[in-house]
Amino acid sequence: MDLSIFLQPAALATLAGLVALELVLAVDNLIFITIVTNRLPPERQPLARRLGLSLAVITRILLLVSAAWLITLTKPLFTVFGFELSGRDLVLLAGGLFLIWKATTEIHHRVVPHDDPDEADMAAKPRHPAFWNVISQILILDVVFSLDSVITAIGLTEHLEIMIAAVLLSVVIMIIAAEPLARFVNRNPNVVMLALSFLVMIGMTLVGESVDIHMPKAVVYGAMAFSVIVEGLNMAARRANRRSAFASIRRQRTGA
Repeated sequence: MDLSIFLQPAALATLAGLVALELVLAVDNLIFITIVTNRLPPERQPLARRLGLSLAVITRILLLVSAAWLITLTKPLFTVFGFELSGRDLVLLAGGLFLIWKATTEIHHRVVPHDDPDEADMAAKPRHPAFWNVISQILILDVVFSLDSVITAIGLTEHLEIMIAAVLLSVVIMIIAAEPLARFVNRNPNVVMLALSFLVMIGMTLVGESVDIHMPKAVVYGAMAFSVIVEGLNMAARRANRRSAFASIRRQRTGA
């Protein structure tokens, strides 16, 4: 491995571009990790997030090392209803359907009331998924989320050292950002439903990509950013209403 390549300005510029690409595409990955790990006991959630992202490094490096095999994934394998499907398309289709199913299941869990006669016992002893089941879901979706970014990285540079360095740097940043994001989601339950809606949209995008229905990434992330801004305004309005209500109560008590 030739580390002297990192002394070249062009290589550093490519590295910065790859890290930025990885981080942009990591937004949906972090959302999924936060939602899935929140079902674990609170004391195990940080470990699950760190472990899932750390194992994702191995997955992405293996994908990078198998560059020649990845390129063959873009070749059509067969045709279904006029759509040519390649190995990449099948991965995106399976990942998109899994993401839609997972997000829809989580939405159903939060929206539909549970009329269980043992509901009191369940509330006292909440059910948690198995730890390694959560880790496996993170790894499966990480392959799907990283597939396009890895193929793009292979097209941007021929130096494996740069690609591996970009993966390592981006995952370190993701690990640092995972805990603040999780704390924010836990403090704002309304954000969970918004995040799950994002996952459904991303799943639909992946399914569309698999059959050559391309939705520009700028449109998808623009819609997500707009929704976040609107929810931010709603959160600010709710805080203002609470402050106003508390001030009114204090005035009434003072007046009394």
